[in-house]
Amino acid sequence: MGTTEPSVDDASDPAVLGTQLSFDTIGDAGFDPPLFETTFVIVDLETTGGSAATDRITEIGAVKVRGGEILGELATLVDPGRAIPQHIVALTGITEAMVYRAPRIDEVLPAFLEFAQGCVLVAHNAGFDMSFLRAAAAELGHPWTFRRVLCTVKLARRVLPRDEAPTVKLSALARHFAVATTPTHRALDDARATVEVMHALFERVGNLGVHSYRELIDFLPGLSTAQRAKRQMTDHLPARPGVYLFRGPSGEVLYVGTAVDLRRRTRQYFTGSETRARMREMVTLAVSIDHVECAHRLEAGVRELRLLAAHAPAYNRRSKSPHRGWWVCLTEEPFPRLKVSQNPTTVAVGPIRVRGDAAAVADLIATVTRLRSCTRRLSSSAAHTCTVTADGRRPVGGCHAASDTPVDAGGYTPAVERATALMTGDDDAPLRTVLDRLHTLASAEMFETAARLRDRLAVTLAGLERCQRLTALCRIAELVAARPDGSGGWELAVIRHGRLASAGVATRGVAPMQVAQSLALAAETVVPGPGPLRGAAAEEAALVYAWLVTPGSRIVCSTAPFMLPVAAAARWGDWRRTVATAHARSRELVALAG
Repeated sequence: MGTTEPSVDDASDPAVLGTQLSFDTIGDAGFDPPLFETTFVIVDLETTGGSAATDRITEIGAVKVRGGEILGELATLVDPGRAIPQHIVALTGITEAMVYRAPRIDEVLPAFLEFAQGCVLVAHNAGFDMSFLRAAAAELGHPWTFRRVLCTVKLARRVLPRDEAPTVKLSALARHFAVATTPTHRALDDARATVEVMHALFERVGNLGVHSYRELIDFLPGLSTAQRAKRQMTDHLPARPGVYLFRGPSGEVLYVGTAVDLRRRTRQYFTGSETRARMREMVTLAVSIDHVECAHRLEAGVRELRLLAAHAPAYNRRSKSPHRGWWVCLTEEPFPRLKVSQNPTTVAVGPIRVRGDAAAVADLIATVTRLRSCTRRLSSSAAHTCTVTADGRRPVGGCHAASDTPVDAGGYTPAVERATALMTGDDDAPLRTVLDRLHTLASAEMFETAARLRDRLAVTLAGLERCQRLTALCRIAELVAARPDGSGGWELAVIRHGRLASAGVATRGVAPMQVAQSLALAAETVVPGPGPLRGAAAEEAALVYAWLVTPGSRIVCSTAPFMLPVAAAARWGDWRRTVATAHARSRELVALAG
């Protein structure tokens, strides 16, 4: 044990174990061996003081164990290169004479790192020992690769009630469990004592159903008995990809989620790794968990979206109108104009999340194409008569198609054709006039006006690009695609008008084309609907599109080419990235000024 005894406050300090509680946060989700198959290295340090920044290690002791068997030990004094305070000498018995000829930390640390490589590090008051080891590794330029750390102080406080163990000091726990090794404030003795204490604590948690390393880490934070008891609701779930549904007392769906491993993911809701108050409340109400097993992540993501739309679960943030959005629609009348609606017409741009953004897009497109913005209903035999001012300009807030002479339906047609070509990606020339206007404003040093116009153009391009990408997918009657599953097999999907119609997997050794043909024959029939997306939900089409363009994905067969229009807004990608960079720099300047 180190030069300072661990306190109860140390054990609860987030700095000690805060980053070890969740496998999702440490990126080690595949590590889950049973405790008896896990190799632990129990380490203890003696130091010249309590600060890793200013003090140094004087002794390292480590014991490697697995399944109760000692695999090896490492122990050495370390020359700290400085004087050892007298009170530390009195505590540990390590004098300057003892470390005079001892190796320096640059000789000792590589041996320890090799000894402990690939193991779970264990220490009593782990925050203390790990801080010194990390500091030494950083100073010497050695990478610190140990992401799995267990603190026996934290474990003891979680397992032992206070009336049984008022203190969790190593000496007190050694007496409580009557271990064979007495802690002496020397590194190897204290490491050996910690080994026995750890095994005694493992016996306790084993009786509580904790048998693997993951379960042990999840067990550390406190949970109510009722919440932990509900974990049995996950016992019937398979270790397969899919969608899970938490249901309430009346069978109502409380929450919908996806997982690559249904059992493992849902069990996390009944452990300390789930810290969200909203989710804990949901788990308290839940009485059962349903699931839909899926072939791969794409199918799971699509089914999640459909279930969210069907049930609108109270505890899903995405369930408040997951398929809603605003469309900039070209009306179907003799003198078409643009309107903002939640229902798309044949020629439309969207969906756009914010209605104000959709209105800005409609206004800019109407401006550059000279579509009318007045709302009068005009018959095919009528004429558009919105007039300009005396100096030949459009009145402030007036119609974008204002003219000094009436315009009949035939004369109005070119404006409609320009707007249609712009919205469908066949011609982006009208937007080039906006760039010319930006340059004019900038040259006149009207920077605020130019910035507002720039942002309107950026919003318009974003809406056009997204809609044109999804439209290119949704116009295809059937597309069969494959993607490597990472295990020598293939994930397969049949997509019809932007919707996932069938999904499957050709495992390694199985001919993928035969599976693809079977999936196509059994695929869901999709009848195209109205609008650019043929009735598909934008979120689902976007999910499918992202899967298709992921590196490694390939198209097996398709009824039509999968391509964007020649003048699609995607051509403006460099300009949009420049705008995004300008926005980022503006935010930095505002932050610095604040």
